[in-house]
Order: sequence, then structure tokens, then C-alpha cells
Amino acid sequence: MCDLANQADTSICRAYAMWSANIKLGFWYQLGVWMDQGIVAPIPAGYQLSANAAAVLQAVRELDQGQQITVLRNAVVDMGFDPSKLDGYTRVSEPVVAPQEKSERTQVAIEGVTNSTVLNYMDNLNANDFGTLIDLFAPDGALQPPFQRPIVGRDAVLQFFNEECQNLKLIPERGVSEPAEDGYTQVKVTGKVQTPWFGAAVGMNMAWRFLINPNGKIFFVAIDLLASPKELLNLVR
Repeated sequence: MCDLANQADTSICRAYAMWSANIKLGFWYQLGVWMDQGIVAPIPAGYQLSANAAAVLQAVRELDQGQQITVLRNAVVDMGFDPSKLDGYTRVSEPVVAPQEKSERTQVAIEGVTNSTVLNYMDNLNANDFGTLIDLFAPDGALQPPFQRPIVGRDAVLQFFNEECQNLKLIPERGVSEPAEDGYTQVKVTGKVQTPWFGAAVGMNMAWRFLINPNGKIFFVAIDLLASPKELLNLVR
């Protein structure tokens, strides 16, 4: 665990670097379960946290559950050996799940938004139907995940969906649509996302910012995690 946090150059840290963000989250979740059971790194009797560690733990406890996931996700994603220093590695992701049968799908409704492209984006992502989802993008369309650079082009965006978006549940709540320049349409949506690792009880607060071209295709969509910058800054300190 210390090697992972220190980004050491070990075989375990190199293997960890090749995992997708969701696998890293699942890995640490399982370690937590095993620690609680005393199988992995059992906490000694009478152990006391340092003052700094206790302050960090309390700060995390005071966040809502969605913000807790955001903070912990950002922490575990950057652990392990630096993947930019690995040559020719293959990224390890979750197995691709077959799209949900259309008869079993539930369509979303977003207060204030009727744009069919945005609604279909949410519905197809919820159904793991990435093949249909990518057709909503313009050939040069782009997607910007939280805290990352934009991913440009259908092939690259589809790869991201397959590697990072398996079994997510998007729960958009409300939004606004307004015209932009050159016939484009801008749509902003807020809501929650539930991940397979934490179940229906926990949802991350999210925002989606779509730019739809005159042909009704997604030219750009940015996805933001809505944790308080001040709270994140306090944790970093």
C-alpha cells in the first residue's frame, strides 16, 4: 500500500498503473473489506491515528457520499507507477458488457431539456449501448472526462466508454438549453451518477455540458464532478 501511494517502481505498482480507474477503485474497496476482516494489514490493538491523519479522516467524513467518492477516486487514480514511463503496456479494463435489451430500458426525463440527442446520450450510456451512443457524436466530436484533457474523435471516445463507463447509472435531474453561435445548441444538465462499486445508495454529483452541432450531433461534451473546490483544497493541504 505504501509503495502504491509513493508511486514506487515495483512489479505490483507497474501492474496497478495499467488498470482503469474503476478497477483501481474496486481494488481499494476490496482491500478495505479485507482490512476490516483482519486479512490484510490488520490494525493493531490500541492503534491511534496521528493528529494530521485524524484531521484528514474527519474532513472526508464531513463530505457527502458523492464528494467522498470524488476525493478518493482522485487519490487512487494517481497511485502506482507512472504509466507514462511504461513502454508498450496494455491497459486493463473491465470486460465489455453486452448492451441491455431495449425492452428492459427505462428512458430518462430531464426537467427543462427536450433535446433528443442529449436524452439519447443518457439512455444509451445507461444501457451500455456504446455502439449506438457513439453514433450521436460528430466524426470530430470530443468528450472531456473530469480532470482530464479532451478525448477527440469517435474511435478514441468509444474506447473511453468501453474502458471507463461500464454499468454506470446516469440520473440527470434538470437542465437548460440555449442557442449558441453558428447554429449550435448548448445544453447544460446536472444530476448524479451511480457506479457499480458503490451501488444505488451513493451517487456522485455531476454536470454535463453539451455542444450540439446544427446536424444534431455532439460536437463536444464536458463532464464535471461537482465537489466543492474549497473542500478539495483543504484535503490536499
